Amino acid sequence: MRVAYFDCFSGISGDMILGALIDAGLDVGQLESELRRLNLSGYQIRTEETKRGGIRATQLKVTTSEEQKERNLNDIYQIIEKSGLGTSVKSKSKQIFLRLAQAEAKIHGKTAAQIHFHEVGAVDAIVDIVGAVIAFEKLEIEKLYASRVHVGTGFVKSSHGLLPLPAPATTQLLRGVPIYSTGIRNELTTPTGAAILTTLCNDFGEMPPMKVEKTGYGAGSRELSLPNLLRVFIGNCPSQYEQDKVVVLETNIDDMNPQLYDHIMEHLFQKGAKDVSLTPVYMKKNRPGIVLSIIASPDKIDELLEVVFKETTTLGVRISEEKMRRKLKRESRTIHTSYGEVKVKLSFLDGKLRDIVPEYEECRRIAEQYGLPIRKVYDEVKKEARENAKDRREKTGSEQ
Repeated sequence: MRVAYFDCFSGISGDMILGALIDAGLDVGQLESELRRLNLSGYQIRTEETKRGGIRATQLKVTTSEEQKERNLNDIYQIIEKSGLGTSVKSKSKQIFLRLAQAEAKIHGKTAAQIHFHEVGAVDAIVDIVGAVIAFEKLEIEKLYASRVHVGTGFVKSSHGLLPLPAPATTQLLRGVPIYSTGIRNELTTPTGAAILTTLCNDFGEMPPMKVEKTGYGAGSRELSLPNLLRVFIGNCPSQYEQDKVVVLETNIDDMNPQLYDHIMEHLFQKGAKDVSLTPVYMKKNRPGIVLSIIASPDKIDELLEVVFKETTTLGVRISEEKMRRKLKRESRTIHTSYGEVKVKLSFLDGKLRDIVPEYEECRRIAEQYGLPIRKVYDEVKKEARENAKDRREKTGSEQ
């Protein structure tokens, strides 16, 4: 799997992203050719070799020859939709702008549709965002990872006046992302950079195991007390597994009606729990009890704690440190069977189909509808799903 890892030791911005990717081998001519599909005028892309802290890097500059106008989300959507760009580039670019609009809307107490972009609606920001999506596609990046994000402090001038750093929109965009500051009084991470990163990045933290093929450095516009650079590593992940970070929440309960656990588990799943389990134990004074265990992504902790404290009798919850989880690639599909459309889960190992598991609720529904044993439904759906997958492989010539 081809991956990229951004080392954000001096923050991140749209121009630094493109500069780093160009430095790592992205063809500028290809980038410009694709960007011309936007039918935007009045701008020019220029790259130059520079140094920051003695390290050679590429700086990308977008110069404009026309006065920039305000644009709302619909204006930008129309520019992207009317372009000759590929479907994937259009979709991801719009996702990034939507995140920006939602962040601005949250800050200013408006809806995303009401937001009029100023700095972000300018041509250079459109070039940065759409250009970044194009770059990842041209470099065939399948997964993007990033380090903790360095943010600055102090104030920055904007169309709204002086804003505290990190800028309110940047702060909103970086919710759930590990950030830090060393007290540098400059805007290290911009809303554009934060929007691109948080929309496209799969995980933040340590670099995943990878065989590095290329590195690149994108230079920021200012000289700082540290090298004002964004570093990117591009290579292949040798691991056959996907990975993410999870936490485990646990609590012991010995004074609650066991009939309530079904409702609580369902509520926890609705709030984003990846898995919930109940383990019988004997507690103090030899009382039978239950260990309620929840596996979740770190950004879901507060929502899940609210459910636990509201719905159970516990007075405290243990929270483990973030743990790296390796997992098989999986996907959900709806297949056609003799019972109609049925949802199944597929798992893959080494790029090959490992197993197909029919969804329990689907099998239960069919068993009740046709008056059949659920085991019979499960086995027949699984058999038909495997035949369906075999037909797909033969048609596409793939392993999946």
